[in-house]
Amino acid sequence: MPSLAHAWTALVDAFSRHGVLPLLQWLHLDGLAGDPREIAESLLIAVAQVAIIAGLFRPLESFWPAERWIDRRLTRVDRQYTLWMLLGIFPLFSYLVLTPFANYFGGVSNGPDTSSRDSILGITHWFPVLGQHPLALFLVYYVIYDLVYYTMHRVQHALPWWWALHSMHHSTRQMSCWTNDRGSLVDGFIQSMILAVVGLAIGVAPTDFAWLMLLGELVQNFSHTNTRLNFGPLFGRLFVDPTFHRLHHMRVDPERPGLHNCNYGQVFSIWDVLFGTALYGEPIRPTGVGDPVVDADNEHGLVGLHWAAFRRFWGAVRTLDGWKPGEVSFGPGYRPVPVDHAAPPGRHATSLQGETIGD
Repeated sequence: MPSLAHAWTALVDAFSRHGVLPLLQWLHLDGLAGDPREIAESLLIAVAQVAIIAGLFRPLESFWPAERWIDRRLTRVDRQYTLWMLLGIFPLFSYLVLTPFANYFGGVSNGPDTSSRDSILGITHWFPVLGQHPLALFLVYYVIYDLVYYTMHRVQHALPWWWALHSMHHSTRQMSCWTNDRGSLVDGFIQSMILAVVGLAIGVAPTDFAWLMLLGELVQNFSHTNTRLNFGPLFGRLFVDPTFHRLHHMRVDPERPGLHNCNYGQVFSIWDVLFGTALYGEPIRPTGVGDPVVDADNEHGLVGLHWAAFRRFWGAVRTLDGWKPGEVSFGPGYRPVPVDHAAPPGRHATSLQGETIGD
């Protein structure tokens, strides 16, 4: 293990000196973008994540698929977007950009060993004993991070203008190990800023934050895989597995139209259990959305996806209805239309085309 850690440190140092730093200097950002070594480590972690997705999660989909696809064409754009997002390392970059603001929260930027200790809102500021137990401290960080994500995810589905962005993630008809990173750049920016600010506020060191993000993203890559895998009746109540998360992405059932409002957890399914949003025991269901405006995302490429999501967002955020919590579909001018699950037979189809699935 020491030799492995030494090799990793040497790799990060080399990439920082010969890759990241020259690039930052060429862009004239070497004094603004944070520690080049931290950026190098973040990018190397992203490369490792791509390797795990392609080398482990993708084969699982072939061995034990939840549904068999005749044509994987619809997953191509998700794969392209995953590579773009991970190698662009959006959440980690947001954290590194925000690092200079750590002093606002009482932290110092001298290094990862002091940031969590000196932050006035830091966990170790209030519970110093955790500073002597790094694994326990990391677990506390992770629990807080995961709870913040769960809460944020609930809001993404409840607030129409945010759903207008987040619906891009749910619109895919073929959910796969590449689907996790499918999402609007605007949505990703908002999420990244929230998670980064929370990380800075509670004193998470940059390196710890990188590993928090890696573990969280890998679990989500796994939970989006097109497989029938589950963790069983005990661990399935604690952790998110592909079967659990797939229910979050299921299409609206006309007979049980509110069923899809479930399973928002990222890593710990315990939040869904505690807050009453957990759903178990349902059969494998098709994934996608019922709103034809959002479903049309499947006809677009990488640029078209973002343009469609932004048009929905712009149509919603400028209206009062876009700020009223509730399920919506999108009508003329991309204005949000409230969804009435109790609509009588014969009512216009948009009454049953709101949120569809979730992640």
